[in-house]
Amino acid sequence: MKLPKFEETLVLIPARMASTRLPGKPLADIAGVPMIVQVARRAAESGAGRVVVAVDHPQTFDAVAAAGFEVVKTREDHQSGSDRIYEALLKCDPDRRVQVVINVQGDLPTIDPATIRAALNPLTDPATDIATLTTEITDPDEKTNPNVVKVVGAPIGENRLRALYFTRATAPYGEGPLYHHIGLYAYRRQALETFVSLPPSTLERRESLEQLRALEAGLRIDVEIVDTVPLGVDTPADLEKARRLLSAVPR
Repeated sequence: MKLPKFEETLVLIPARMASTRLPGKPLADIAGVPMIVQVARRAAESGAGRVVVAVDHPQTFDAVAAAGFEVVKTREDHQSGSDRIYEALLKCDPDRRVQVVINVQGDLPTIDPATIRAALNPLTDPATDIATLTTEITDPDEKTNPNVVKVVGAPIGENRLRALYFTRATAPYGEGPLYHHIGLYAYRRQALETFVSLPPSTLERRESLEQLRALEAGLRIDVEIVDTVPLGVDTPADLEKARRLLSAVPR
């Protein structure tokens, strides 16, 4: 099966103004433009599909629109990014032409566009409901760090796993690689609709990992193995690192 067509794919970037560790994060200046605009640029460079930013604040809306990107206003009270992108999907695709939605977090300003495209690869299998990404852990400290989410999966190809579980624990036990989950998802439309209709699940609440809701409901998640984890900007130190990286790259 071929990759989804460009016109059938929507790249949605949720952006929340409320951030405990980095207030006003989407508008943080990186190389002369707001961070959310940098993310939208990477998404557009990926060529994966139509790019839309889903915001919850007028300032973010204005900044994205001024940069020439499509933007929709969503409610401020969503409990998750998945709920926000679903509202955005309904608003920007009322005719249901979109069949695949890629959810790119709004705090990944340095993400390689090829990484975004890679999330589509598992969807060449029609049995896959949701696709996501991972990379092999090379830092020993990450193996025991509960902030590093691990994918427990069965190999189904040279660079692909079928997800069996996601956990903050060190797993699986024994010899062999451990994999660091990257929270970027490509949903088939029906899978996203099913997912947002479900209540939070038992394991989701226990691990504080939203993707476990999908697995508990019987949705199939396949995982593409990529080379590196993109820099997520959660703290002032992360922001300074992103500024250094992007100031050194002519764009």
